[in-house]
Amino acid sequence: MKTIFRTFIVAGAVVLAASCGNNEKKTETTTAVVEEVAPSVAVAQVFVREVPQMSTFTSTVQAYVKNNIAPQSGNRIKSIKVDVGDFVSKGQILAEMDQIQLQQAELQMQNKEVEYQRLKGLYEAGGLSKSDLDAIELSYKVSKTQYENLLENSILRSPVNGVITARNYDVGDMYAMAAPLFTVEQIVPVKLLVAISESDYSKVKKGDKVEVVADALTGKVFDGKIRKIYPTIDPATRTFTAEVVVNNPKRELRPGMFARVTVNFGVNNNVVIPDIAVVKQQGSGERFVYVLNEDGTVTYQKVVLGRRIDAEYEVLEGLSDGAKVVTGGQIRLKDGIKVTVNE
Repeated sequence: MKTIFRTFIVAGAVVLAASCGNNEKKTETTTAVVEEVAPSVAVAQVFVREVPQMSTFTSTVQAYVKNNIAPQSGNRIKSIKVDVGDFVSKGQILAEMDQIQLQQAELQMQNKEVEYQRLKGLYEAGGLSKSDLDAIELSYKVSKTQYENLLENSILRSPVNGVITARNYDVGDMYAMAAPLFTVEQIVPVKLLVAISESDYSKVKKGDKVEVVADALTGKVFDGKIRKIYPTIDPATRTFTAEVVVNNPKRELRPGMFARVTVNFGVNNNVVIPDIAVVKQQGSGERFVYVLNEDGTVTYQKVVLGRRIDAEYEVLEGLSDGAKVVTGGQIRLKDGIKVTVNE
């Protein structure tokens, strides 16, 4: 404790002596001048070049044609020839219904035909009036139509080349008209409905080629074309619908698959800049870049961006061909400041 106390006394004396000495001398003030250093930045020169106007849209693969197969009226199912997953040909028999009514209609038609032929001969011999012949002819044609209708609804055939995607009854069931017996879907080709922005309506034409990829078929790209363009715009989404058709010869694309459709709207000639040059203004959706001027200063320039191409952006407005934009060091910049360019 004594040692510490003595140290404090000595230190106090030294400070007091220094203070007294300074009072006898003229005070001098020195001002330090700090030279501002220009921020160092990286710069890239940008140019006009061709920019493919390609957009990708999501969609779902659909059957080109989807048919629900069912008889016109209730009847008992006599036999079923196909099952879910079977590929069928146009005209192939899918099922047969009970044919008692069909047989009755066939007999009635045959009797009407015999009667018509007999009375036709009688008419030609002059023993029957034309009105009587017309009446029996009409009766025969009606019975023939009824038979053909029952035949079509007793022996059910596929209207297209396709695949059976649903079967709702078994042999012996009474068809109650609640659901179709089968669903047949044509998948060669397939179609996709794509919702495209109304701003691109004039750029899309029938026959335009597109590319289709499905998440379930990694690495495969399918060629398609626009078959139909719907004539109206959806006021809720501001989009119109384009129908895309893909040949699908190997039946790889299946209805229900999630797919992406890439449409090429042509080529524009615009300035392209690196994405790292773009500065987003906080609190707004506006984009800016710093443009290097000839005097070594930078200008904070608003730009309108178009499509993104990998690590670059198409510039629709705000930059001219050959401009130099800052690509590094923007955080220290402000409009009009002088900079040093990294070589």
